[in-house]
Amino acid sequence: MSVVVDTGLTSRAIIGRFYRRLEEFANAAWWTKLAMRFASNQESETYRWLGMVPQVRQWVGGRQVKPLRSQGITIVNKVWESTIRVDADEQRRDKAGQIMIRVNEMARRVATHPNKLLTDLISGGASGTGYDGQYFFSTSHSEGDSGTQSNSITYDASTPTAPSDSEMYEAIVRGIAQVIGFKDDQAEPMNESARQYLVMVPMSFLSSTLVALSSQTIDSSSNPLAASGPFKVDWVANPRLNWTDKFAIFRTDGESRPFIFQEELPVQVQVLAEGSELEVNENQHQYGVKAIHEAGYGFWQDACLLTFN
Repeated sequence: MSVVVDTGLTSRAIIGRFYRRLEEFANAAWWTKLAMRFASNQESETYRWLGMVPQVRQWVGGRQVKPLRSQGITIVNKVWESTIRVDADEQRRDKAGQIMIRVNEMARRVATHPNKLLTDLISGGASGTGYDGQYFFSTSHSEGDSGTQSNSITYDASTPTAPSDSEMYEAIVRGIAQVIGFKDDQAEPMNESARQYLVMVPMSFLSSTLVALSSQTIDSSSNPLAASGPFKVDWVANPRLNWTDKFAIFRTDGESRPFIFQEELPVQVQVLAEGSELEVNENQHQYGVKAIHEAGYGFWQDACLLTFN
């Protein structure tokens, strides 16, 4: 008696591959460097602790307790989904890996969805309100004794939409200096130990950024942004950005982050496959994902917008 071996993909195998690829893509996504991640257990969360960074003081006359702010950021969770269907017979016959290619692509899209959410926040940072009531990228931030501070600055370039390599380099250095100089509500430096940054540019700035940050084209002995310099600067050319004359710099080595990613329901896979009514009636298998999360503004002090004049 001959034994028939089914070499087709099972739904369990597909789900296992999806989660492996999801983890791989998520670990490589840039959003993880820019967002504080919090679990959520309700429809929305309010963050009133933002900006509360009291300085150490001499104990004289008892403790000075700082209350939570009356203002803050409220982030409302949203439900997200992505779904594909495949022919049951095609799944059984799949020998070229076409179905797994689609599953891998779904994993990539799910893992990088926060990239899109954060890009929307970054793009709208000059008109989106942060925890202090100012626009996230603003020239008028002020808290307590900090004085007026700006995380939206300018730099002169011969052609604002096409800065030279040296202009890009100098603008990045200017942005880093601006971030390091930010003070808290007691006029104390907030970023004096900052050494790691992420530069995010539109695609039109890709070439000049690559040269500006490359130790192979700029002598590392005189380039503080080179690999051997005092600062570690990563960069991302973001194809979702439609900027033509600006880019952004973010600190990435602090406990705080410029954005918040809150997650009520991690990614779940929901399957209608072997033996389901969908297979019986329509000869189809369905693979869907569901997640509940949202992103919002965090610490503006970890970000700076550079606009070329």
